[in-house]
Amino acid sequence: MHFENPPRERIGDLLAAVGNIAVVGLSDKTDRTSYMVARAMQMRGYRIIPVNPTVDGEILGEKCYHTLAEIPEPVDIVNVFRRSEFCAEVAQEAADIGANVLWLQQGIISQEAADIAALHGMTAIMDRCIKVEEAITMHGRSRV
Repeated sequence: MHFENPPRERIGDLLAAVGNIAVVGLSDKTDRTSYMVARAMQMRGYRIIPVNPTVDGEILGEKCYHTLAEIPEPVDIVNVFRRSEFCAEVAQEAADIGANVLWLQQGIISQEAADIAALHGMTAIMDRCIKVEEAITMHGRSRV
């Protein structure tokens, strides 16, 4: 099946209603794109939950989990900073925790991950930066 991202209006609606964003592959290094994007989203009022199997402790002042399954609260968006070949596994983990959205960052595309998301009723977004989309779609909008 050919994949298409949802229209920008739908992306804005998703971002307006989001509670928690789990960031898979969030680095604790401040010069990494994952850190800068997650920090920007945090500064805009989004709750960021770091997921990185190599980091113990906290990132951006939030407890870091080694896997999505360890997160003890609901996750709305799973934002992925991993290479494409790892995304199908992340998509299945996102489905297993009942996430609503699987978001693969700019430059990351996985048809298999999108298919898994669709199979489990998740919205998939690929090859888009969540920070950029938030700036475009939320300009002047308030979050629910």
